Amino acid sequence: MQGEPEVAVLRLGHRPGRDDRMTTHVALTARALGADRVLLPENATDAVETASDVTGRFGGPFAVESTGRTVSILEEWEGSIAHLTMYGEPVQTVEEEVRAAHREEPLLVVVGAEKVPWDAYEHADWNVGVTNQPHSEVAALGVFLDRLFEGRALDREWKGAERAVVPKAEGKLVEEVDGDGE
Repeated sequence: MQGEPEVAVLRLGHRPGRDDRMTTHVALTARALGADRVLLPENATDAVETASDVTGRFGGPFAVESTGRTVSILEEWEGSIAHLTMYGEPVQTVEEEVRAAHREEPLLVVVGAEKVPWDAYEHADWNVGVTNQPHSEVAALGVFLDRLFEGRALDREWKGAERAVVPKAEGKLVEEVDGDGE
């Protein structure tokens, strides 16, 4: 979120054909709920294109990057690392500690796909579980970011948008806006 150290989301692994929608949803959830950028595996080309397109149409700031060096990002990250896994400590017991660390330094949030390499567990400052039950990594990311930002991302203002969704009790309305997102 603006004025705070960076929050980046790293997607570990991507199985083309099987994970296309899920990887795309990881990127879109990261964008919508306050992350500054997402790092996706280089074989997730459709997800990169979709997330970049959505950012162009609905605003940012948000960066979408493709990388072939996911594990080395863990090793080289200068800041804190929170790895989302159902085997981790409950989010409600570590959220204050994560939030306090993020006030001081960038945070990398790691979200797996296929079997996560042990490096992710070892490099993480926190292995965080959302319910400690099998469920979607997209759901875990959404809950984690909402708790990290204490709901502030829900009121985020978007810059450079071409379109904006107009909230309505019924129906759908998307309006064209000027380049400033106004």
